[in-house]
Amino acid sequence: MPDLPASPKRRALVLAWRFMRPYRRQALLALLALVVTAAITLSMGQGIRLLVDQGFTTRSAHQLNQTLGLFVVLVLALAAGTYSRFYLVSWIGERCVADIRRAVFDHLIGLHPGFFEDNRSAEIQSRLTADTTLLQSVIGSSLSMFLRNALMVIGGIVLLFMTNPKLTSIVVVALPLVLAPILVFGRRVRSLSRQSQDRVADVGSYVAETLGQIKTVQAYNHQPHDRELFAGTVEAAFAVARRRIAQRAWLITLAIVLVLGAVGLMLWVGGMDVIEGRISAGELAAFVFYSLIVGSAIGTVSEVLGELQRAAGAAERIAELLAARSAIVAPAQPLALAQPVRGLLALRGVSFAYPSRPTVAAINQLSLVIEPGQTLALVGPSGAGKSTLFDLLLRFHDPQQGEILLDGQPIRLLQPQQLRQQFALVAQHPSLFRGSVEANIRYGRPDASWAEVEAAARSAHADEFIRQLPQGYQTLLGEGGVGLSGGQKQRLAIARALLVDAPILLLDEATSALDAQSEYLIQQALPSLMAGRTTLVIAHRLATVQHADRIAVIDKGEVVAIGTHRQLLEQSPLYARLAHLQFSAG
Repeated sequence: MPDLPASPKRRALVLAWRFMRPYRRQALLALLALVVTAAITLSMGQGIRLLVDQGFTTRSAHQLNQTLGLFVVLVLALAAGTYSRFYLVSWIGERCVADIRRAVFDHLIGLHPGFFEDNRSAEIQSRLTADTTLLQSVIGSSLSMFLRNALMVIGGIVLLFMTNPKLTSIVVVALPLVLAPILVFGRRVRSLSRQSQDRVADVGSYVAETLGQIKTVQAYNHQPHDRELFAGTVEAAFAVARRRIAQRAWLITLAIVLVLGAVGLMLWVGGMDVIEGRISAGELAAFVFYSLIVGSAIGTVSEVLGELQRAAGAAERIAELLAARSAIVAPAQPLALAQPVRGLLALRGVSFAYPSRPTVAAINQLSLVIEPGQTLALVGPSGAGKSTLFDLLLRFHDPQQGEILLDGQPIRLLQPQQLRQQFALVAQHPSLFRGSVEANIRYGRPDASWAEVEAAARSAHADEFIRQLPQGYQTLLGEGGVGLSGGQKQRLAIARALLVDAPILLLDEATSALDAQSEYLIQQALPSLMAGRTTLVIAHRLATVQHADRIAVIDKGEVVAIGTHRQLLEQSPLYARLAHLQFSAG
């Protein structure tokens, strides 16, 4: 996807054009229908003139019937053109917004995880829903109204000049008086619209965060404080919206007063001309019709401009998302891993600090080699950098110094997708998604057979509890696996990792949420699960890793000792202290 221009206004315009461009044909047809309906509406002024001068004034029934017949034809043509315009414009609006939502989601899902640490997910969700809904309203309605009424203004002024130049001069003099406040207030409305959308995003973010942690909120009786904080957030959004509404109200009020004032003056001058015989009554009626058309069109344009300004703010926010670039990119000419992948991992002088804490090294000059098929346990105090090491292996972040190699190939030179295919991850807090139990187990391998799904569940000791669910493997899970115990969630996550059958297994406190019986069953199954795989295990409970091939003790981002359980008891004071605390407590 090409980079968007730096200017927010240009980004908004480019965004709209880029998504409308594939539907140029429909847009041209809609524009044609719009021009035809505007022309028919304007031609009705001449119909009114003929009706007055040749129908009413001549007292001829035949002339009246002809004129009314022409009027009916114009009305039918206007109805057909309006239907075509409305359908096409609405279709384009819905189609473009659907494309925008897909493009934004496809782009977001490819960004590195660090982006979502710096940007609130609820705000991103607001941009993807509320902002795109606003764009749909504008593209599918307001833009059409703006173009149609702009044509009515231009065509109406031309016909006014053709009908009576003297009276038209009154309208022309009034135009700058109407346009000036539109330009002044329009700029303010746009700025306030952007602020209003930001405050609405704050409201959505607070709701998502609070309701997502509702058990903690209620456990600590935090509801009164949350109500107060949420009220402040809502009121802040209302205050910005009120200022925006006030600016738009002044804009519309001034436009109406100035336009209708000019129409009143024109009627007085035109009425005097009719009385003195300088123009016919039909010409004055046509002129009044055109004046009302121009006046109402200008009023509509001034009102729609406010919507367009809001849409410009929404488009800018969406364009910002599309302009975001991932810090993790595939190389121009990626290397290919030799098949089958052996699972040899090597870290050479790796140092890494999170962007939010650039002066604090999460990993500091760490060097480590994990042989193919070997089980390496990572132990150490919380915050030592163990989980960060997993993030670096999966290339969710790139180290500032050093390099990581897989089978001798630097992972920076591999396609991120190919790299991550070599890992199966079981996180400390398992992630489950809406859908069936079976779909969650298949998450990493949607094409797996039923027998493979069942075998993975049995190996993870999840099959028994799954079959006790209301619909077994087809039981639908709520968001985040609501309704399952922590141990059940963890076993589903283990089954999912097993089904992937990757050469490298990453277990981040994989048994931390299991009860004693489940943990015992998993420990019995782990040797066969790890057979033939390079396995890295993060564990705080040393009893779960004391039989690993090697144990690396990590403290403050550094490997301070490495060896077997017995060796470390003798060689590492930190490991010996941890073991003493845990085993003596046991």
